[in-house]
Amino acid sequence: MGRPSSSSSEASWAGIDVFTIGHSTRSLDELVAMLRSFGIALVVDVRTIPRSGHNPQFDGRTLRESLRRHGIDYVHLPRLGGLRRSREGSPNTGWRNASFRGFADYMQTQELEEGLAELRALASERRVALMCAEAVPWRCHRSLLADVLVARGARVEHVTGVSRSSSHRMTSFARVKDGRVTYPAPERSRTTLARRRSHPRPA
Repeated sequence: MGRPSSSSSEASWAGIDVFTIGHSTRSLDELVAMLRSFGIALVVDVRTIPRSGHNPQFDGRTLRESLRRHGIDYVHLPRLGGLRRSREGSPNTGWRNASFRGFADYMQTQELEEGLAELRALASERRVALMCAEAVPWRCHRSLLADVLVARGARVEHVTGVSRSSSHRMTSFARVKDGRVTYPAPERSRTTLARRRSHPRPA
């Protein structure tokens, strides 16, 4: 996977609204009610594997048919899925959580840019909601996706209930350059690490 081109990285999302939602252990009716309360026309599934062993109503194929009966379309975009591994020399050491650091590294790739281009094409025509499994947005990789979207000019709302949402706030230690987002370790942490490397403790 190569690095993204500058043109794709700098594509503006100004004027585009994106919603996010987590299915969690909700019933299908609860999910539909939440989506309808915000006028969502298309659910964009950003789970890498669109299955749920404990909640079979949210398996990809089942969900597609169920949503269609309620007048809501469904698409799976695996390029925006989580479950990514961190790279050696990661610029995202601000994340102690290995899963988030892995996805932050993946955010620097062309594959992610292609997924964002697909999403932009959909979101520019219809009201979309990114869907993953976790109910709480900041415990899910969709919060990192939201960082990228906000950095490029989109307005992101996290749906947490019927007619209830919260506007996305950028991760406090995120850094934005040319539309790309990284999460370096705070300066104090880098200084402490450098000192430890320069002055190792005796064995």
